[in-house]
Amino acid sequence: MNTNRLLAAVVVLQVITLAGQWGGKAAYVSEAQADVPPNPAERQLAQTEELKSINSKLDRLVSALEGGRLKVEVTNFPKDNGKK
Repeated sequence: MNTNRLLAAVVVLQVITLAGQWGGKAAYVSEAQADVPPNPAERQLAQTEELKSINSKLDRLVSALEGGRLKVEVTNFPKDNGKK
């Protein structure tokens, strides 16, 4: 008896899902919107500023690597146990 009720519930849920897809746009679903400036010129300026920021960070990283002031410390190195 419980199996019949469960089957009926599943069928009802599938019918509701199919009706929602067949009916078109649901009221509870909103369209995706990007958080970008609507003006292409503003978007281009924002991208340029972001690229300048990334370039300055990369310049600092390159200068640290070229300067030889880099120190690497391994704290969690796996043991060899004599296996190769």
